[in-house]
Amino acid sequence: MKKVFALIEKESAKFAQLLLFKFLGNKSIDSIQKLFFAPYFALFVMGYGDLNKFVCLEEPTVNPIQNIVNKQICEEENHWIWFLKDLEYLYFNRFSNFTDSLKFNWSDQTVVCRQITFQVNPIYKLVAIESIESIWNIFLSLTAPVTQKLKVLINREYPYFGNPHLLAENDHSVHSFETKEFIVSMHLAEDIRKQAYGLVNKIFEMFTALVDMLVNFAEEYKIKQLLTWSFGGSDSTQLPCSKQATFGV
Repeated sequence: MKKVFALIEKESAKFAQLLLFKFLGNKSIDSIQKLFFAPYFALFVMGYGDLNKFVCLEEPTVNPIQNIVNKQICEEENHWIWFLKDLEYLYFNRFSNFTDSLKFNWSDQTVVCRQITFQVNPIYKLVAIESIESIWNIFLSLTAPVTQKLKVLINREYPYFGNPHLLAENDHSVHSFETKEFIVSMHLAEDIRKQAYGLVNKIFEMFTALVDMLVNFAEEYKIKQLLTWSFGGSDSTQLPCSKQATFGV
């Protein structure tokens, strides 16, 4: 398993260099615009919860690997609530009605989010979790500073893209010394290890495609041209512009 972890670290280092993370760290870009990709995340965030609950979770279990997976799932089961709160605080409720949202969520624009799935063997579930945990650490370490700037402006905590989620991810039991030692010490048969390598590569490949799509969307719509936010109040004013944010197809 140590070799699988080494591959995850290698792919994480490459992943951290993607354009989205340079975009998030660019101080010249408005903080709201940096998070304007949030709707693209909806199907993944909501679908990830169902995938964990109906595919990855197996109770009761006597398999120690499955037990680690189960604990991780239980620790993440309410993160989708944070995501909905962030969407509200980013004012996306004002942009579309229910049918437009459905059209958007099942459009070609979100197909990458809908393709992210896991194999069901406990070893592969664990490999997927470790890969995604590494990805989230990179992602949230750069979105959290963005939300901190927004918090200063409007005195609101963004739990999903902000520090609450980042702290929760770092506090997962899968990161404990005992659990890490147990995982690293596991010996994998050659065929299992090769399939694990393939799964790691596939996950990073799919998330790379996802974040490339996110940054393209965030850059496409200039938030300052769309809206002026009244940070001291509850209303915003629609401004005339050449391009409207459209979430339907």
